[in-house]
Amino acid sequence: MTQFTDLGLSAALLQALASIGHQAPTPIQARAIPHLLNRNDLIGIAQTGTGKTAAFGLPMLQRLAEDGQRRPGRPRALILAPTRELATQIGDSLTALARNLKDMRIGVVFGGVGYRPQTDMLRRGLDILVACTGRLLDLMQQRACDLSAVEILVLDEADRMLDMGFIHDIRRIVAQVPKQRQTLLFSATMPREIADLAKAYLSDPKRVEVTPQATTVEKIEQRVIHVDHPRKPALLGHLLADPGMARAIVFTRTKHGANRVAERLEKQGIAAAAIHGNKSQSARERALVALRSGSTRVLVATDLAARGIDVAGITHVVNFDLPNEPESYVHRIGRTARAGASGAAIAFCAPDERSMLRAIERVTRQTIPVEPLPALAAAPGQPQARADDRVYRERPQPQARPQRKAGKARGHAKPQSRPHAPRRREAPSGGSALADLSFLRASPLRDRER
Repeated sequence: MTQFTDLGLSAALLQALASIGHQAPTPIQARAIPHLLNRNDLIGIAQTGTGKTAAFGLPMLQRLAEDGQRRPGRPRALILAPTRELATQIGDSLTALARNLKDMRIGVVFGGVGYRPQTDMLRRGLDILVACTGRLLDLMQQRACDLSAVEILVLDEADRMLDMGFIHDIRRIVAQVPKQRQTLLFSATMPREIADLAKAYLSDPKRVEVTPQATTVEKIEQRVIHVDHPRKPALLGHLLADPGMARAIVFTRTKHGANRVAERLEKQGIAAAAIHGNKSQSARERALVALRSGSTRVLVATDLAARGIDVAGITHVVNFDLPNEPESYVHRIGRTARAGASGAAIAFCAPDERSMLRAIERVTRQTIPVEPLPALAAAPGQPQARADDRVYRERPQPQARPQRKAGKARGHAKPQSRPHAPRRREAPSGGSALADLSFLRASPLRDRER
């Protein structure tokens, strides 16, 4: 079995690895580190939670420690990440690995916070800059950051950056980085767009793929429950009544949907918090701290906000809404079963989401087992709702139009009375348990997070 001592890493890095409890390299680390120490470009295909940060971080730290001097405002290595959470996580991991390296400076920049601390940090000089693309472009425009000294460029979670529409930002940034550089691209999936990006920016790259393309973690128990949209909130509350769902992430397709689901859970007495692009950085951090500490049991998140969330002990991932892109399903369920643990992923599939389910099964090359729709618990004082009950929506009675008086001069006949409006359809027995689901009836599922 390969050990870190077999990979050619310095004593300082080996000591840091031992001090933080890393005893043996993961597959991506064992295969990528030798190529990176030889200064090859690299394409790394691996799921989240497989140790990618150390895979590129250890060779990067060793190279920067061995040669070169930093210059104010001119970082020597640049790591681009899709979200604030992932950027922060990478910065923390690299700082821990660099603890025994003399005066190695690592900084993180992202939006949602003030510019002054970041410009001051860049002015003092950095070895490694971890950045979100939007804030980095702002700092470049202010001439606070110069990329002309970058020797190593890392595009982390490149598929997510493309999904989030950052391709134009990436092109603008890479255009300012020297062509003579080492370039690394990491992605969980390898669609055609990523292959095109690699062809444009990497030179004769080595390829390391530690899991079959677009497959999901084997230790995740997956299942799908077919349920219509109005019944989803009651189903979620029913599942969360099981204390075995100790720490869960629930994915919605929109920001409004995340807020509404979290509010509904709070009303049911389930500690929950929403995290999405409209939340401030401080609100995101409070939600993550609460989830880690256990004071919040459920995090309701959108795809854009959830990237980079690394919370130990996530027992369940619930796809309240199926994602538009099947690759997103792989990223979502990768929040559980990390670091060798097991986990469960439950998908809610409404009738209009069945095409999305088929696309997910094609991409993951597996059929997700179907779980029967359980009996849904009724609210206090209401009858139990059976799994086969239909849900009816009350419609207002149509109002009879005022009758126009017959015109005598025209000789109009007296108008006949209009037929009675049809009676409202009453909910069948047990339907009242699901009647209070109006917060999802505005069809927020059609909205995309912006």
